[in-house]
Amino acid sequence: MTENNYPKLHNATWPGMVGKGPDSELPISFDTMLEMTAAAEVDGVKFDGVDIFLFAPHFDIDSTDDDIKQLADKVSALNLEIGSVVAPVWPPTGGGSAMGSKEERAQFVTQVRKACHISSTLRSLGVRPNGVIRIDSACDPASWNHDHAANTKLIAQTFREACDVAAGYGEKLAAEGEICWGGMHSWKAMLDTLEAVDRPNMGFQADMAHTFLYLLGYNAPESRILPVDFEWNDREALTEGLKKLTAALRPWTIDFHVAQNDGTVHGSGSHDKTGRHCQATDPNGKLDIAKDAGHWLRNEKGEITKAFNHICWDGCMFPNEVMMKGQTWNDILATMINVRQLHGWYEAV
Repeated sequence: MTENNYPKLHNATWPGMVGKGPDSELPISFDTMLEMTAAAEVDGVKFDGVDIFLFAPHFDIDSTDDDIKQLADKVSALNLEIGSVVAPVWPPTGGGSAMGSKEERAQFVTQVRKACHISSTLRSLGVRPNGVIRIDSACDPASWNHDHAANTKLIAQTFREACDVAAGYGEKLAAEGEICWGGMHSWKAMLDTLEAVDRPNMGFQADMAHTFLYLLGYNAPESRILPVDFEWNDREALTEGLKKLTAALRPWTIDFHVAQNDGTVHGSGSHDKTGRHCQATDPNGKLDIAKDAGHWLRNEKGEITKAFNHICWDGCMFPNEVMMKGQTWNDILATMINVRQLHGWYEAV
């Protein structure tokens, strides 16, 4: 059988920063994340690329064109590509709440504009053949809850303005399906927001760990899909829940993270109550990763959608000790290869 070579397999570099810092472990450098990614290999197969966070100390969103060229050269030298990028749209990073004041929303759009410039430049340099710019609402569910309709309208307005900017650069924006973001914290709220934006370059980023929690109704009990008395050994009910969730959000999905989840929440700061990323081989993982990825990568008829040309592993909140082990990344790569063999395709070079 011909080995599938699509979708391309990427590793996220931002787990070297997310959850790290003064109150936790030290960040892991961008260069180290690149080197660990490039070193992973399973039966002759290696990662094809990385998805990156446009934030210092990894890569400053205010970098010059010379800095962008150096980034492209650095990644290319390791035989890797760059795919999707995360735009730092939050207030502490220079952005602002998507449902905030006029000034805050303008700051949000400015950060997207900067991300678009970097992304399109990387594309022109030949190191970024595909990918999107990932955003969120930069606000919390509790604040959004004060006025659902008005706040969703504001978020959608901000996202539309950001989409119009992105269109000028030939870029698409993907809203992250993570339960810690207001107006995006449940599958129903996410759908309402996406439909209100109504832009052809606006889509959804599914993450198997984050989006999985939509089933359990954290932060939005009224939108829970699985019954309150659900038990984890009921695989049939879990499968039906995943089918309902993905039927609603798959048509919007333009970016996809492979991940494992143990059914609990974890996080700190602005990432409160978010999906717990587990190691690929975690015995407490609730997902059959390769099989369950098919709910996102295939339509109701079982046909491969080919909606995006790469998939990415996200391992946020892994301890540094775990992240610095080569076996961790080989296990992840093996899992990604299994996903591609089950739900990928082959294209002649």
